[in-house]
Amino acid sequence: MSPERPFTVSIPKLRKIKLIDNISGLQLFQLMRFTVFLIISIVFTKSHLTRAEIGSWEMFLFISGLISFFWVTGIIQSLLPLYHRNKTYRKIGENGKGKSPEIFNAFILLCLFSLVFFGMGHSLKNHFSVFNISGNVPYLNLLLLYLLLSNPVCLIEYIYLLNNRSYRIFQYGIYTFSLQLVFVISPILFRKDIIWAVYGLLAITAVRWVWLIILLRRYTEMQISVKFIREHLYLGFPLIITSLLSGSAQYANGVIISAVYRDPGMFAWFRYGAKEFPLVLMLANGLSNAMLPEFSTRSRMKESLTRIKYKSQRLMHLCFPATMLIMLLARWFYPRMFNPEFQKSADVFLVFSLFVIPRLVFPQTVIVGRKKTHITLIAAVIELGITITLSLLMIKWGYNIVGVALASFIGYTVGKIYLSGYLWVKMKIKPDDYIPLKAFLIYSILLVAVFVLIDHRIIDIH
Repeated sequence: MSPERPFTVSIPKLRKIKLIDNISGLQLFQLMRFTVFLIISIVFTKSHLTRAEIGSWEMFLFISGLISFFWVTGIIQSLLPLYHRNKTYRKIGENGKGKSPEIFNAFILLCLFSLVFFGMGHSLKNHFSVFNISGNVPYLNLLLLYLLLSNPVCLIEYIYLLNNRSYRIFQYGIYTFSLQLVFVISPILFRKDIIWAVYGLLAITAVRWVWLIILLRRYTEMQISVKFIREHLYLGFPLIITSLLSGSAQYANGVIISAVYRDPGMFAWFRYGAKEFPLVLMLANGLSNAMLPEFSTRSRMKESLTRIKYKSQRLMHLCFPATMLIMLLARWFYPRMFNPEFQKSADVFLVFSLFVIPRLVFPQTVIVGRKKTHITLIAAVIELGITITLSLLMIKWGYNIVGVALASFIGYTVGKIYLSGYLWVKMKIKPDDYIPLKAFLIYSILLVAVFVLIDHRIIDIH
């Protein structure tokens, strides 16, 4: 007689629930980036550092961003619709598996641009002027080194995105931003000079380079293609110029304020206030960049429009109420989060909170995804012209740094209106096809009403 078989219970295999997709992974990563820099800002204002020293740190970040933001954005945004959908390389498998020569050539482009601007910076470094004092650029040699090293590593999160490794984006953010926080604030907590925070920033950049090299070996085919680089630049060059003009509209404000007031303290006031609500900025940018590859094929157009409409409505239900709450508390938490000297920054922040209105509309995602990058260039020219003109007028009329912030909002809004108009008139895509209009209009009216009540101190929590 055979031995009795043990009693077993068959348990069905549980389906793996995907908590983070490409969109939420990129959104969380960008939110982590902003949060870490915000924590650093708070720690600095609570430390032994003077307002002028904090202004020097902010100028370091400001210049490094000013010199590089436009070409990094243009190269990466043009890579997304080109990945496996370009004339140089055929699509590698229906599921997108396989090592990518596109990513490696995008890396080469980022390195080349970094070298070019590093060289230009060295050749011109004796002619820089900040706060109207020639040669007073904070830590210029370290700034140029940071410019050379920091930009290629921006590719890391997009390597994970294009390979559908959304959870890896989140893990990479957790590890590296935690280290960045430690490397930057630890010297300040030990009452070291601000230059040690710059060294910390360079140290975490070195860590990211090691990470990038590992990913390049794992996910890319290391062959240089001049043909693909030309194709990439053909699509990316209008985006580079667009990013330069559109981003310059906001960077121009910092230039105008530093030139007009010639005071690092005033510059620090503006910089600490000129921050969009991070929840809005990071979630909106994450959604836009993650959706770009989906608009690269005409066959999925209707499905992609429906998806971005649904996703943007979910963002509106979260971001508009959160923005209204943070506006109500802005004048209370600014002097407490930083210090009483930064009370003036709260008024600038209130104006920048209005950016949630145009930020949660995504005509640029459709246009760039369809590779019509010259249209975004026109919108950027319009935005820059309006922003600079209105900024100078606002200062002349006595509105100071708050007026400059309002000029930025108006310029950015007009640019979005132009892009939406192009989609409607030229591509026959109505606003209702990708914007949840009812929710958008109700929330926008409520937000403007809250802003007016706070601005006129009818509601005043301080």
